Amino acid sequence: MGLMNTYARLPVAFESGQGAYVQDTKGKRYLDALCGLGVTGLGHAHPKVTAAITAQAGRLLHTSNLYEIPNSTKLAERLCSISGMESVFFGNSGAEANEAAIKIARLYANQQKKEGGSIVVVDGSFHGRTMATLTATGNRKVHAGFEPLLSGFVRAPYNDIQAIKTIAENNKQVVAILLEPILGEGGIIIPSDNYLNDVRKICDEHGWLMMLDEVQTGNGRTGTYLAYQHTDILPDVVTLSKALGNGLPIGACLARGKAATLLQPGSHGSTFGGNPMVCAAALSVLDVIEEDGLLQRAEILGQRILEGFNKNLKGCNTVTEIRGMGLMLAIELNIECTNLVTQALEKGLLINVTQGNIVRMLPPLILSEEQADEIVSTVSQLILDFG
Repeated sequence: MGLMNTYARLPVAFESGQGAYVQDTKGKRYLDALCGLGVTGLGHAHPKVTAAITAQAGRLLHTSNLYEIPNSTKLAERLCSISGMESVFFGNSGAEANEAAIKIARLYANQQKKEGGSIVVVDGSFHGRTMATLTATGNRKVHAGFEPLLSGFVRAPYNDIQAIKTIAENNKQVVAILLEPILGEGGIIIPSDNYLNDVRKICDEHGWLMMLDEVQTGNGRTGTYLAYQHTDILPDVVTLSKALGNGLPIGACLARGKAATLLQPGSHGSTFGGNPMVCAAALSVLDVIEEDGLLQRAEILGQRILEGFNKNLKGCNTVTEIRGMGLMLAIELNIECTNLVTQALEKGLLINVTQGNIVRMLPPLILSEEQADEIVSTVSQLILDFG
């Protein structure tokens, strides 16, 4: 009896953390270059976030959305101001945020009299593990065993504008497209410079909603608060989670224009969504990012790490590509390398391998130059020895 066997857990348990480090139950310290899969963007036990959580815990944790929640209203206003959106729905996770986006697209389809309106999704994506978000995810391994999947999704290769144009020309039931600005679980795949702009044009031409999943790319990870802010476009819907609460569970679905008012009382909800506690944490996260200049910090540190890897791994015959934007970084090898995770663990470093051969790093925005260099030297040596 105990936990369901849903995770292949590593043989380590952590009991405390401070800044970019965590400490296990045996007293060993680790440099965290993964941030709980992109969650603890401000590191562990950040004093300002801790103070906000502690203060709110002493006042009020939960009332339900039957009543006004001042922290929720304030957070929504802040996020809309930052993103260019007009309204926000709060849930508890990225999957819930994406579920809300999918429901918005379905309501839009009914409004447009397109019964069974379809959503274009892309190969290599990851949107969550509810039935709708699992179906939207472009990875057959995630689908396995859960068939029949939901209908209403049309698949296209990532970073292939012509494929999307072909779908637009041949499928008049499409009402939206859902994609990540950078594929996260898919291996930190960065599209061509004009990709999002071209998708926006197609959406405008055909009346589609452009829906961006920024669960992993958002909250400063790429050097701007949202990854689409590296361009001049605005999506119709954008989803956030992960680093928004720096460890507390919160998800947000933001919308503007024709998408902003589709959800009405009775059409969607969340018991815990947007409660006073999680919103207090998220508000403190936004304060720290702004006050400490962490967007610029992420961009500068990311470039430092990329340059370090390119220098250290030049000529390494197992390295296919080194890529990244801000503190969203990857090294793709031409061999299977999942063992690097445990080897890094032995050296006191937390990393991840996705797709079997891509080393993924999502270090915190509060990283120091010395810690950035330590990540570079440790991972470089692991890859050189491994290859």
